[in-house]
Amino acid sequence: MSDAGDGHYAETEPMLPECRLSGEEADKEEESVEEGQLQATRNMPKESPLAMALQILVPFLLAGFGTVSAGVVLDIVQHWEAFKNITEIFILVPALLGLKGNLEMTLASRLSTAVNVGKMDSPIEKWNLIIGNLALKQVQATVIGFLAAVVAVVLGWIPEGKFQISHAVLLCSSSVATAFIASLLQGIIMVGVIVGSKKTGINPDNVATPIAASFGDLITLAILAWISQGLYNCLDSHPYVSSLVCAFFMCLTPLWMVISSKHPASRQLLYSGWEPVITAMFISSIGGLILDKTVSDPNLAGIVVYTPVINGIGGNLVAIQSSRISTYLHFHSTPGEVPDEAKVEGCLCLWCFRWANHRSAQVLLLLVIPGHLIFLYTIDLMERGHTSLTPVFMVVYLAAALFQVFLLLCISDWMVHSMWKSGKDPDSFSIPYLTALGDLLGTALLALSFHFLWIIGDQDSDVGD
Repeated sequence: MSDAGDGHYAETEPMLPECRLSGEEADKEEESVEEGQLQATRNMPKESPLAMALQILVPFLLAGFGTVSAGVVLDIVQHWEAFKNITEIFILVPALLGLKGNLEMTLASRLSTAVNVGKMDSPIEKWNLIIGNLALKQVQATVIGFLAAVVAVVLGWIPEGKFQISHAVLLCSSSVATAFIASLLQGIIMVGVIVGSKKTGINPDNVATPIAASFGDLITLAILAWISQGLYNCLDSHPYVSSLVCAFFMCLTPLWMVISSKHPASRQLLYSGWEPVITAMFISSIGGLILDKTVSDPNLAGIVVYTPVINGIGGNLVAIQSSRISTYLHFHSTPGEVPDEAKVEGCLCLWCFRWANHRSAQVLLLLVIPGHLIFLYTIDLMERGHTSLTPVFMVVYLAAALFQVFLLLCISDWMVHSMWKSGKDPDSFSIPYLTALGDLLGTALLALSFHFLWIIGDQDSDVGD
């Protein structure tokens, strides 16, 4: 607690040198730190747009097929008894899927930056970072899962004046258990990806966040559906099961807090890292409310299978850009200062992103249309969903997806640099906001697209069947 409360301890310190000196020692150390940063700048690997695209392409496609699988799962489970009778579970979907942005992608971004700046060269440092961050992630997952259920209850039932305590407890149990189990599984996978990328010489910034997302949506949705339906089946015969499940996972929280607080890399975030993940959860829940209300309209039921796809792809691409900008800033400047080449004001033009990272933004934006075309035809070949791939539908859908990613890239450019100037670590603060905005923008634009298609008459006779 004393370390966390020290005013000289910055948000970005877990990714910077470990030694915390004071007085004259700190002044003497500052010169050596600056020299180290200059050396890191000279040694920072250069990437051509082609090499960057090739590194991003495979994990991007893998992540995309993961979101397609999640969409197929959601399309199937929407007809299960639990989802039909407790529709507020749909409000949980974006919030729980958003955990991959709040927690998994944030972990991937932090560890990717740690690898690139040499913080994981020492085995002791490496395992301190890994264990501390995994424990921190479990604390955050449990708390966010509980809060997401509370928000789902408020958004789903309070406005309608209906409330059933058994359904509320089921929502809390399903949300907390899903968040805890999915976060633990994905965290272990993510650590393996980061360590493997380091050993094979691949830039983890390009592959870690998409791979984190590729398994995240599918694992989270499958666990949520299985737990929700299981607890729903027990409501009548064993109503106390839901309460016991929720209490069990909540009681593990103090243990994870103790483990996390023992590691300096995660101690600061244990006390100060809640603002972005909680705010992001609320943003994603608004997207969940839009999804819940849209699914309730039988004419627009086809939106379900595409929601994880458009949300996931947007979040994946903006997470890559955010992680790359953050790594660049860690290499070239100190917290609170922005390199001269990055001081160009961003504007709404693909070719006018800040000079240091404009090429990566262009590459990511150019992946949107071909990527979504592949995923749309994959869904069509699997004969899932309720919407035929008419030319009008594809044009409207691709326009929404392109606009979503463009907005997210512009926002990420501004947000990451603003957080760095304010002394906050973008690896921990920007990705939760960006992926949550991706969920909200994706769901809202998709809902508007389906409403528009229905109005102009591009309808299918089997929509909602």
